[in-house]
Amino acid sequence: MTDDQPARPATFKGCLELDAFKYTSATAEPTRRSPRRAASIAIQTRAQHERQTSSPRPPGSPPRKRKKWEADADAEEEDKNENSDKNEKRKRSRARQATGYAPPSTYAHLPLLPDAIAHNLLVLFVGLNPGIRTAMTGHAYNHPSNLFWKLMYSSGVTPRRCRAEEDRDMPALYSLGLTNIVARPTRNGSELSRAEMDDGVALLEDKARTYRPESVCVVGKSIWESIWRVRHGSNVGKRFRYGWQDETENMGVVEGSWGGARVFVASSTSGLAATLGPAEKESIWRELGAWVTRRRAERGAADVKTERELEAAE
Repeated sequence: MTDDQPARPATFKGCLELDAFKYTSATAEPTRRSPRRAASIAIQTRAQHERQTSSPRPPGSPPRKRKKWEADADAEEEDKNENSDKNEKRKRSRARQATGYAPPSTYAHLPLLPDAIAHNLLVLFVGLNPGIRTAMTGHAYNHPSNLFWKLMYSSGVTPRRCRAEEDRDMPALYSLGLTNIVARPTRNGSELSRAEMDDGVALLEDKARTYRPESVCVVGKSIWESIWRVRHGSNVGKRFRYGWQDETENMGVVEGSWGGARVFVASSTSGLAATLGPAEKESIWRELGAWVTRRRAERGAADVKTERELEAAE
């Protein structure tokens, strides 16, 4: 600009350009940011900018091929949303289940559930304890979310889908019995103490010794953990497995006269037990069902043979 030219007023653009030469302290501490977080912000900002500045495609033209960084940004956003949903579901599930110990007086107004048991059963099923609905109705595994009767049928243990109201008839109908490691009812298993579960093991041994079933099916991991803890004085830990246990773990052994009932550990059928998926539970129960089907057929053939021998003797 020459001396004879008038001074032009400052423009907004000029102020912005002058701002770039503004003094900043060399000792100013830069904002610390996670490299991963910074890269994520940069990718998302770039994607947003490109979407805003890209011109619309002419009609009939092929869709624009997405760049890898765009796909990565979308995938990262989806992962975050999915993980957030999963964490929220876990929190709600824990809040429902974490009720804590409840003393016997809490549910003292509810009646106890009698055993359905007889001598020489094929299987004696051992549950944890009655739930509130089971205690109120007086029939085992009676909550709508419990899978016991469904799995009994789908696995082949029973030839048809039975109802909770038929629990007392199981010994006569199919040579199956029902009992629990703890007699008192509660809302869920977390309201029981470890001590009362351990105390129930001796009574289970007595029932097996008295009625002598061919096998005992433990319905749930926590029940077998109690039995193991009482027998071995330690936690089962990594030695735990579903299915048939070693003969050394037979229940109700009478030295010199009876080798005891074989033990099968099945998954819990409670609707709150979500550690295993439906297919995994079905697989475990089918192993028991195959054995029951075979033994029932063998017993039937033996009964027919005995009847014929008696008729011939007469």
